[in-house]
Amino acid sequence: MPALTESLIRPVHLMMLCGLLLSACAPWPPREDAPLRQPEPLPAPVIVVAPAPPPVPAATPADLATREMLAFQEHARQLAPADLAKEIARLSDAPPAPRTSFELALLLAQTRNNGDLSRALGVLDGLLRSTAPEAAPFQPLARLVAARLADQRRLEEQVERQNQQARDNQRRIEQLNEKLEALKAIERSLTTRPAAGPASAAPPAAAPAAKGAPP
Repeated sequence: MPALTESLIRPVHLMMLCGLLLSACAPWPPREDAPLRQPEPLPAPVIVVAPAPPPVPAATPADLATREMLAFQEHARQLAPADLAKEIARLSDAPPAPRTSFELALLLAQTRNNGDLSRALGVLDGLLRSTAPEAAPFQPLARLVAARLADQRRLEEQVERQNQQARDNQRRIEQLNEKLEALKAIERSLTTRPAAGPASAAPPAAAPAAKGAPP
């Protein structure tokens, strides 16, 4: 019996051992990890459309006239005195026109000669008073130039008055100095004149006549 029991137990042990080995070789069940957090979707990009630039307005006749006169002013500023005088003579003899008048005024303002500034203001005044349609584009800039030249003339007149006053004061000072020197000369002549000598002695009295002498 014992032998029989032992023979029955051994196969059971072997089967259990095989079962353990098989269970050890079996793959581990997958680990249940925490669920992955899905990334939040990025916001849709905001496309900002820049507004279209406003259309550039077309240049007006006044704009074109201003550009032309500013360019001519720069040209006139670079002229030599002889060339400036020739241009003034040429425009003075040219037929009157708004452009010609404006150019002549700009040239006259560059000479710095006596009377030319007043003449330039007179030319601009005629242009500003004109009612001709072709004069209108030049009048806005002509008004500004005339105001600047008028200020310049007032300043020059003020400087001239101050210079004239200084010359008058200098002339009066020189006259006073001349009078003072004349008085000093008179004073010196009085102090350097020799003093008068003592009065001459009276003639001696006549001796008394001797007694018995004929008269």
